[in-house]
Amino acid sequence: MNYKKILFATDFSPASETALQYATSLARDSGALLVIAHVEEMPMPYAGGEMYFAQPEYPNPEVKKLLDAVVPPDKSVQYEHRLVMGTAADDIVRVADEEGADLIVIGTHGRTGLMRVLMGSVAESVMRLATCPVLTVKQAEKPE
Repeated sequence: MNYKKILFATDFSPASETALQYATSLARDSGALLVIAHVEEMPMPYAGGEMYFAQPEYPNPEVKKLLDAVVPPDKSVQYEHRLVMGTAADDIVRVADEEGADLIVIGTHGRTGLMRVLMGSVAESVMRLATCPVLTVKQAEKPE
């Protein structure tokens, strides 16, 4: 495969760190631009009695700092960052479409059973919605 643009979606988890290794290798080997993206989920405003909790600043400077720290381990890989506000799966796919990505690389936590039902799977939703191929990377289990 010869990719021109690869979208790597990160949630800053260890699973994402593992996926970054794969995304970097694919980008390096095909000479692709690596778009490193994070979707900041919109918090729900709520009122508690007489107190109202306002929306935090967007883009959140702490999240922006976390995203800027995510860089390909191979310095020869060209990359750019995208920080968007929205819903993880929908907006990962939207950014991939806007960028004209040839591939999406995303880490998966490998949840099963009740945890998967309760929390859902962003990676699974991205695979269903994406118009381009999606590579999901499960975090390697550490030997005890």
